[in-house]
Amino acid sequence: MRNIGTKAWGIRIPIVKEGDDLENIVINAIINASESENIVFNDKDIIGITESLLARTQGNFVSLDCVGKDINNKFGDEVGVLFPMLSRNRFSLILDGIARGVKKCIVQLNYPNDEVGNPISSLEKIYQKGINPHTDEFTEDEYKKIFTEKDRINPFTGVDILNYYKNISDKIEIIFSNNPTSILKYTKNVLVSNVHARFKTKEIVKKAGGEKVYALDEVVNKSVDGSGYNEEYGVLGSNYSTDEILKLFPRDCEKFVNNVQKKLLEKTGKKIEVMLYGDGSFKDPVIGIWELADPVVSPAFTDGLTGVPNELKLKYIADNTNLSETEIINKIREKDISQKEALGTTPRRITDLVGSLCDLMSGSGDKGTPVILVQGYFDNYASK
Repeated sequence: MRNIGTKAWGIRIPIVKEGDDLENIVINAIINASESENIVFNDKDIIGITESLLARTQGNFVSLDCVGKDINNKFGDEVGVLFPMLSRNRFSLILDGIARGVKKCIVQLNYPNDEVGNPISSLEKIYQKGINPHTDEFTEDEYKKIFTEKDRINPFTGVDILNYYKNISDKIEIIFSNNPTSILKYTKNVLVSNVHARFKTKEIVKKAGGEKVYALDEVVNKSVDGSGYNEEYGVLGSNYSTDEILKLFPRDCEKFVNNVQKKLLEKTGKKIEVMLYGDGSFKDPVIGIWELADPVVSPAFTDGLTGVPNELKLKYIADNTNLSETEIINKIREKDISQKEALGTTPRRITDLVGSLCDLMSGSGDKGTPVILVQGYFDNYASK
């Protein structure tokens, strides 16, 4: 029996720029790391690569002026922005671009927090003030009378996101409601701006009388005056690059991961799985933010990472049977698992689990390890 299960290494690579050969940069870094650390490759090892590296080397950027032009082409001079993320990094630049394309921009915010848990006030304060978040709607002035600036300050960032968004442009008017149809009292032109519930939200708004209704995945889904674009996700998954530029989710992702896998097979003789990853899918236990601000954890991965784990819950077997260790090992090898014996092994996709591991390993700061090597992920207690 092995004494160690899953292992993960953060792989350092040089700072990459637009036009760099990312495939070979990643492969060379992995080979160099294996030689310096005496790492032996195996079939079904996993290489995770941050999506931002690919987007940067592709030059997949868009200016805020191009975002504004696309907004104007779709909506004309007026738009309602529905349920955007409360994030300086993730949405403030998008909102700036939107405002550049119109004469009037009505922003409807969720409260007390957005779709992924970013707070604008606390649920405790909502109930203390006798507010029903399911029905009560407010203008910006009404909201400010109820919640002081101190109430609205994010305890972790120290930012009042309401004022932050309001100060982006004098074209912006802000309202508060958790009912997606409230925006239709102000405009029939609606840009659905939540991420994971966008399809349902869009359907609700259209059925309630929305006329020009688009979602963020339909903004810059084609090139605007030669800009970058993403045909599947638009500006979803975009991130701050400069004060005037957004980095978009990368394109041609499947081609990239398959090419890296092929080249690694040629170099190592092993079939190593490869995935791109963005945000992991996990919830911060203190502030309550669900980290998945990207539309998906992994925009592309090789075939061996498809599906969900098929695992036996060892502690259930230990607590509820008298099987010997040898019998348990044989049960794992045969995958003879009942529903109860799998209970608690949450059926999340392999890419969501591994992508979350990679995101936690690499972080978003200055670790300098945007490539992660994972070994033994598919091993189990029966592995030799």
